[in-house]
Amino acid sequence: MNGTLAPALRSASSALRRVLPDPERPGRVMAAVGWLESTRLLDPATAVAGRAVRALPLGGARDVLHGRWLGHAVHPMMVQVPIGAWMSAAVLDLMPGQRRAAGILVGTGLASAGPAALAGWVDWAELHPDQQRVGLVHAVSNQVGVLLYAGSFLARLRGRHARGRALSFAGLTAVSVGGVLGGHLSFRQAAAVNHADDVAHVVKPGWHWIGGTETFPVGHPVRCTVGEVPIVVVREADGTLHALADRCSHQDGPLSQGEITDGCIECPWHGSVFRLSDGWNVRGPATAPQPVFETRTVDGQVEARYRG
Repeated sequence: MNGTLAPALRSASSALRRVLPDPERPGRVMAAVGWLESTRLLDPATAVAGRAVRALPLGGARDVLHGRWLGHAVHPMMVQVPIGAWMSAAVLDLMPGQRRAAGILVGTGLASAGPAALAGWVDWAELHPDQQRVGLVHAVSNQVGVLLYAGSFLARLRGRHARGRALSFAGLTAVSVGGVLGGHLSFRQAAAVNHADDVAHVVKPGWHWIGGTETFPVGHPVRCTVGEVPIVVVREADGTLHALADRCSHQDGPLSQGEITDGCIECPWHGSVFRLSDGWNVRGPATAPQPVFETRTVDGQVEARYRG
C-alpha cells in the first residue's frame, strides 16, 4: 500500500509545483508590472499627459478631486460606481429576460466613468515616474474598457443584443486589467496613501533633544530627528518653534527643503501646503495633515515630542 502511495504523492507534488508559481521567482504578472515600472519607453507619453493634466483650469476643484475634503483619495471611491454597474450588467447578461436592466447598468457605468477618470488623472499627475508609468497603462486599459462599453451601449440601443453582450464582456476584461494595475499602484507602490502615518507608530514617547536655540534661525526650516524620525523645525520672530514630520504625507517629499509663507510650509516636490501651527493640509495634493511635534526650550536647549 505504502509502496504505491508514495509514487502517487510524489507525482501529485511535482504536478503542483508546475502549476503553482515559484516562490523564489516573481510571477509573470509581477515581472510584467516590474518592467512597466522601470521602462523609460513610456516617459515621453507620461510627460505630455502630466503637463496636460496639470494645465487644466480646475481651480479649487482640483483639491476636491484629490479628496482633501475627505481625508484620503476620492478616486478609489468613485470607481466603485462604474465597476459595480458593469459587473452587475455582466451578471444580468447571463440571465434571461434582463436585457433592459443590463443596458441601463451599462449606461450608468458610462455616465459615472468620466468623473472617476478625471479624479484619477488629477492624482496621477502628482506621482513619481515609476508610479506614473504603471498608472498610464492602468488609465489606457480603463479607457479601452470605456470604449468597448460605449460600443455595447450603442449596439443594445440598435437591438443588437448579442453584440452588446460580447462587447460588455470584452469591456469588463479590459477594466479588470486596469483594476489589477490600480491595486498594484495602491498596495505595492503606495500611490495616494498617507506616507506620514507611520510616525505615530515609530516615534518614541517623551521629550527628545534636537539642538540648541542657535540651531534654528528665524524663518528657515531646519531638518533634525526625534529618534529616527526626521522632523522640520521652523522658528518664528517671537521665538515660537513649530515642528512637523519632515516627510510629506503625499509622496515623502522633504518639507525641510520647502518655502515658508504666511505661517505655512510648502512641499518642494508637488506643492502641498501645511500649516506650521497644527500640520493642517491647507492645499493639496496631500489629503492628510502632517504629524505635529510639541517643542520646549530648557536652558537654551530645544526638545521635541510627538503631540499624538
